[in-house]
Amino acid sequence: MRNAFETGTIVAIVAGVVGYFVIIRKSAFAAHALSHVGFAGAAGAVYLGLSPIVGLLSFTMGGAVFMGALGKKAASRDTQIGIVLAFMLGLGILFISLYQGYSSEAYSILFGQILGISSSDVIFTVISGVAVLAVVIIIYHPLLFASVDEEVASASGANVTLISLGFMILVAFTVSIAVQVIGVLLIFALLVTPAAAGVRLTGRPLLGLVYSIAIGLLITWIGLFLAFYSPYPVSFFITAIGFLVYLGVRGFSWFRHDRSRIVRAF
Repeated sequence: MRNAFETGTIVAIVAGVVGYFVIIRKSAFAAHALSHVGFAGAAGAVYLGLSPIVGLLSFTMGGAVFMGALGKKAASRDTQIGIVLAFMLGLGILFISLYQGYSSEAYSILFGQILGISSSDVIFTVISGVAVLAVVIIIYHPLLFASVDEEVASASGANVTLISLGFMILVAFTVSIAVQVIGVLLIFALLVTPAAAGVRLTGRPLLGLVYSIAIGLLITWIGLFLAFYSPYPVSFFITAIGFLVYLGVRGFSWFRHDRSRIVRAF
C-alpha cells in the first residue's frame, strides 16, 4: 500500500502536467492510441520472455515518433491513427494467443495493478516521472506557444514538428508509467479527466496545471483509500471519482457563467 501511494502520487503529478497539454493540443485520441500501442508491446515482450515494461516502452516510443512526425497536421489525421491503433490491438491479441504460459503480466497492463507494485517499480516511476517533469519545465514556453496556436508559433520561427515529436515522446513515457496504476484501457482517468476539469476551471495555464495536478492527486488518493477498505479494484474507484469530479466541474462552470442570468430570472 505504501508503494501504491508513492507510485500513484508521482503518476498523478506527471499525468496532470502532461495531460494538460494533451487537452489544449487536442491530442486525446493520440494519447489513447499510444496506450493501446503499449499493450501490444507488452504482450509481445511477454511472448519473447522479456519484461512487459520493455515492450511497453519500445512500442509507445515508436508510436510517439510516428504520431509526432505528423507535426501540426496530427489533429486532422485521426483516421490514420485509428488504423494503426486497430492494427496494434490485433497484434497484441496475436501475441497473447501465441504465448503458452500464464500471461498475467500482460493482462495487468490492461487494467493496472497498483497494489502489486514492487519497490523497484517505485524507483522506475520516480526516475521516469522526474525526467518527464524536467523536460516539460525546459520546453514549457515553446510547448505552450505551439499548443495554443501552432500557425502563429510556426510563423514566428518555432519548429512545430520537433515540438510535436518531443511532446508525443513525453506522452509515451507518461503512458508507460501510468499504466501501472490505471491500465491502458482506463488511461483517460488520469491522463485526460483531471486536465479536462482543470482547463474548464481556468484559462490561465499555470493555474490550470495546478488544478489538473490537484484533481489527479485527489482521485488517486481517495481511490486507493477506498480500495484498501473494500473488495473492489482501484481502477474502478479512480475512474468513477474522476468522472464525478468532472461532472461537478462542468456543473460549477455552467453555474458560474450563467449565475447572472439565473439571478435575473428570480
